Amino acid sequence: MHQDHYAALGLRSSATLADIKKAFRQQASLHHPDRNASPDAPARFRRVQQAYDVLSEPDKRKAYDDNRQRNLLDSPIDTARAIWTTYFNRVLGH
Repeated sequence: MHQDHYAALGLRSSATLADIKKAFRQQASLHHPDRNASPDAPARFRRVQQAYDVLSEPDKRKAYDDNRQRNLLDSPIDTARAIWTTYFNRVLGH
């Protein structure tokens, strides 16, 4: 299963570059291993970094968005499952 970069930053796909930068700073600070002793902090921090790396570059973001749209249309059940899994993991703090 592929990571949803927007979910990793807590954003909608319509987010602006300024929104992406702000969310990255907030999430990176929250999950940085030096500031968060949780065992999953390093993995969450890497997901936030990966999301920012893709979404902050216009060409990478367009390719990601195009692929994301294709996946939604190609396998809506898998997409719905991924969305709900991500949602519940965030809500339950997993």
